[in-house]
Amino acid sequence: MLAFRIALVGAALLPLASCFTPYIPSVARHGIKNPCLAGRSPPTMRTGLGMRMMAEPAIRIGHGWDIHRLASLEEAGQACVIGGVTVKDFDLGTVAHSDGDVLYHSTVDAILGALTMPDIGQLFPDTDPKWKGCDSSAFMEEAWRLMDERGYQISNLDITLVLQKPRVSPIKDKMKENVVKLLRTTDDRVNIKARTHEKVDSIGEARALACHAVLLMEKK
Repeated sequence: MLAFRIALVGAALLPLASCFTPYIPSVARHGIKNPCLAGRSPPTMRTGLGMRMMAEPAIRIGHGWDIHRLASLEEAGQACVIGGVTVKDFDLGTVAHSDGDVLYHSTVDAILGALTMPDIGQLFPDTDPKWKGCDSSAFMEEAWRLMDERGYQISNLDITLVLQKPRVSPIKDKMKENVVKLLRTTDDRVNIKARTHEKVDSIGEARALACHAVLLMEKK
């Protein structure tokens, strides 16, 4: 008798319990209708990008880091570019296959990392002549496209330049403006700051410069 009563209670509660989820396969198997699903069809399996987007988390976090060597303009073969801005009155250039923009490169890697995709070196290899001397804004555009395709947008981007030289305070606003424009976001979601390396190692001796980018992206 007790077992029979338990079975009755279970049968009565099962439809109610199923209300807490949109669809429970075991409910359907027992032939019990879910009152919460009246007039609705059970979800069907989807494939491709649509299915992946449905399963995407609400937020993703990424970190990017880049470093490039500084050398004479003659050796580097190009000027120093940071955040899409060519640094004027600076006698050193960035040694790189592309334009060597550490700010853009670290930001791109942060986006790719958040999306769990291959890094910038894999997508834009320095063995490909196509990227020789390339304006790194092209990498930023592609990173934004990949992020947008997955249904994400910038929630917050925090960038830290680490360099002894050059001084970037005169170009900080322009760098931020460039990042905001390329990533189709607003300036209250992007922060750029810089610090020296206290004259330690290659960065502190102005033989290199580096950048870190920490990114939070959110579903649109």
